Amino acid sequence: MLLAEGLRHAFGAVRALDDISFTLHAGHTLAVFGPNGAGKTTLLKVLAGLIQPGAGRAQIEGGRGAVGWIGHQPQLYGHLTVRENLRFWGSLYDLPQAEQSRRETDLLVRLDLNEHAERPVRALSRGLVQRVAIARALIHDPSVLLLDEPFTGLDRTAAEEFRRLLAEQAAGGRVTVLVTHNVEEGTELATDIAFMRAGRFVELAPRAGRGAPAIAEAYRRAVTGG
Repeated sequence: MLLAEGLRHAFGAVRALDDISFTLHAGHTLAVFGPNGAGKTTLLKVLAGLIQPGAGRAQIEGGRGAVGWIGHQPQLYGHLTVRENLRFWGSLYDLPQAEQSRRETDLLVRLDLNEHAERPVRALSRGLVQRVAIARALIHDPSVLLLDEPFTGLDRTAAEEFRRLLAEQAAGGRVTVLVTHNVEEGTELATDIAFMRAGRFVELAPRAGRGAPAIAEAYRRAVTGG
């Protein structure tokens, strides 16, 4: 479960978060749409514990160690190989060696990284780096995923595999908050939808069977006031 209650945060005179509250239960995915500067990334960072809110609280069942985070930076070491990066991040969560090895192998296969496993990350393309960042976020089997534009740089094949992987995570009870500009991608994965503007949720509701065109139009009206 993930709980956000009365979250507020400001950068000087700019209100990045203005009274954000919601609850997500196991298996739910919240897609957050909004224009640049709406506060989406700040929200994810507060939920991840990377920023302390000015007011309110965020609670994650299992604590911060239960979070898998994908942000604008891949959080990888360029001089280390793909496998070494995964091994390092797994070690931070005290994974048993057999479990770590199993998860490394599974993620390298699922994200089509096997042939690149012994290459240093700095030698990889942007798309491959993003795949490694996804593997890094999943290596410890988190119960909560916080994803900021996670499809950036992925080709169609990699994006489709990642969508399948996220669907499997949700089916296994994972909670996900997904920030994306792509309404179609977000709608496909979401159980709940939020439209964000100027630090506030101007709409928060179950997807309720709405397709991408209907959500795109509702989003346009919500963020423009039209």
